[in-house]
Amino acid sequence: MVTKALKIALCVALSGAAAFATESGKLAGRAQKSIKAGNFAKGYSQLERALIASRKEADRRSEGRIIIAMGQVRTMSLDYSMADSLLNYVQNEGMDRSTRIMLVKAKMALKNATEKYSDAVSLCENVKEDDLDGINDNLQGAFYSECAIAYAGAHNDEKAKQALKMVGKRTDDDTGIYYWTDARLTDIQKSGDADAIYRKAEAKSVEANTPYTTANILYYRGKFLSKSNPSEASKLFNRCKTAFELMGLEKNSARCGK
Repeated sequence: MVTKALKIALCVALSGAAAFATESGKLAGRAQKSIKAGNFAKGYSQLERALIASRKEADRRSEGRIIIAMGQVRTMSLDYSMADSLLNYVQNEGMDRSTRIMLVKAKMALKNATEKYSDAVSLCENVKEDDLDGINDNLQGAFYSECAIAYAGAHNDEKAKQALKMVGKRTDDDTGIYYWTDARLTDIQKSGDADAIYRKAEAKSVEANTPYTTANILYYRGKFLSKSNPSEASKLFNRCKTAFELMGLEKNSARCGK
């Protein structure tokens, strides 16, 4: 599954490269804007060009962050095999702690998307609390969000609840990540009205103007309501299908059409 957390981490990864007045940084910054606006083909092309530039600059950290961002975009577009190849290509050599956490979080997001929750739990538990000291709060929130979803999928409800609390501590309400994570836990655990929480996350996403995240929430809302309210679910799937189609994400659009 693709999460609001993944979107935040993508922005963090790209902004790390964009912080420098280099060709790779400028291209990464443009890619961030394109992807946020839902222009995935353009954004991915800019990432590819940024990768070439980072290699020309011999900047290992920027190269690693750009490849992580490319892997996250592939996860978002449901191209899981390519995402796995990209993320496994990134080496720890030359990475700072923030980049290492970005990589672990991106790998967790891929495992959660393919419902390999136990593998995601293992990745989460390999990170010590000390490893997160001084790390950007949004990145920490994204990391804990993936941990929470992984624990829920692995039927460890207590640890899922603890990780959700950490999401709340590390992020503010404007991101919508807390509602998204809470909705996924409620949905996976079948512990309540997940749609009511999904709607809160959707409202935050619309307010933040993140079309991909909004469309993705519509998909999960539709899945949740498919049995209890098939008429409403059909409307949600139609909106989801159209939105992803306009973003050029064929696999996502087809999934909404099922």
